[in-house]
Amino acid sequence: MLYVIVVLAIISFIVQLPPVKGYFGELTVRILLKFLNKEQYRVINDVLIPAHNGKTAQIDHVVVSIYGIFVIETKNYSGWIFGDENSQYWTQVIYKTKNRFYNPILQNRGHIKALQGLLQDYSHIRYIPIVVFTSKADFKKLNVKSHVIYSLQLLKTIKKYKDKNIELDDLERICKIISTANNTDRTARKEHVARVKELKSVTKMRDK
Repeated sequence: MLYVIVVLAIISFIVQLPPVKGYFGELTVRILLKFLNKEQYRVINDVLIPAHNGKTAQIDHVVVSIYGIFVIETKNYSGWIFGDENSQYWTQVIYKTKNRFYNPILQNRGHIKALQGLLQDYSHIRYIPIVVFTSKADFKKLNVKSHVIYSLQLLKTIKKYKDKNIELDDLERICKIISTANNTDRTARKEHVARVKELKSVTKMRDK
């Protein structure tokens, strides 16, 4: 019995680690996206592409469809969530603890700029940014116009867009461009994560 309790305690601790929690949030969205019609929608997960100034952009999910490109940022946060459309930071409140995190709407705008740079020959493309939170979050005060939704609302939100924007032939070419540019090298991905962590630490130092 003691062995079982110890094992469960270890598993519980591991599941609460930020990288693991983030993975499960993205996994939920991956599963949901599998229910999209494969003839009209193409899903590319965990995309790392060049951005401006020699930086990189890591996008959780890119859905290329005949209705446009859906750029999805997943947040596996719990607690109360407060935020505005254009404020630099949002706030997470869990009991008496407050944490700030970078506005995911602004984060997604950066992702779209990176995709636009990659797909310059397709200037007509409609980009639809979506920020997805798991059901553990509670939207207390969100003053936003962009799609900020719960994961169970994702498919319904995507299917709201019914005006054709991309031809089927272009769909395949666009997917190939993104997939080819997607950097799957582990070193490059570690460097990207390190840069993000460094940026966060600098921000915290400035806030003090």
